[in-house]
Amino acid sequence: MEWKADWGLRGRMALTMFLLFALYAVFIGVLSTQFTSMLIPVLLLGSFSLAQFFFSDRLTLWSMGAKEVDESEYPELHRMVGRLSQQADLPKPKVAVVDSRVPNAFATGRSQDNAAVAVTTGLMKTLDQEELEAVLAHELAHVKNRDMMVMTIASFLSTIAFLVVRWGWWFGGGGDSRNQAPVWVAIAASLVVWVVSFFLIRALSRYREFAADRGAATITGKPAALASALMTIDGNMGNVPEDDLREQSEMNAFFIIPIKSGLISRLFSTHPSTEARVEQLRDLERQAEAA
Repeated sequence: MEWKADWGLRGRMALTMFLLFALYAVFIGVLSTQFTSMLIPVLLLGSFSLAQFFFSDRLTLWSMGAKEVDESEYPELHRMVGRLSQQADLPKPKVAVVDSRVPNAFATGRSQDNAAVAVTTGLMKTLDQEELEAVLAHELAHVKNRDMMVMTIASFLSTIAFLVVRWGWWFGGGGDSRNQAPVWVAIAASLVVWVVSFFLIRALSRYREFAADRGAATITGKPAALASALMTIDGNMGNVPEDDLREQSEMNAFFIIPIKSGLISRLFSTHPSTEARVEQLRDLERQAEAA
């Protein structure tokens, strides 16, 4: 199967970023008309976010407890990643392993040249070779589509609004009644911006998972292997201890299958349902057989 540019994904990325920047232009305009004391915390947050962007691969691996491994430790895993990277026309990313019973995988990094792919020990014990290759190909498709860069920038903008909502009253003057009106205007504007950003980012995140599934099918030529892997991972989540799930649930956006933790999380999920993803892969399998 030949890799083709996913214009649906690119269009959604461009539209989401345009809407977010337009939203934040209005947001900054509202803040600037109300008070100026928010400038320093916003600049500080911007500096921290830039540092996060440039060191996102190391920070994500560290936060997940992932250890970068060399070929002598996991030779077969390295061979898989190297071979799939060649098929995807990508530089080979760093390879990392997380010692966790949760069967999952993720990719991180600001660019194709600064990427890392990580798998859990639970995933390697759960999947067969074809399924594991399909999951690795899914993560490499995220790298090829530059998903990490776009989601990091989008999340940075949303984080600014969230922190204004949370800390705006304090930065805006605390208990000084003369400053309360502008503070509440800024907080209200921030709340609207954060809510709109939240839904825009999650809509984009769900579509990018479909796109990465299609990309994995292109890289491996085996849509059925990824469908089988997704069903296996989803089915095995119920066997993982609750403590392990809670420890990693905050990183849902990075995973190939999100950790479910109730009705609300499903309603606002960063991922489409496993059933919808498997159906798409079965359609791709039928198309490949008919070709």
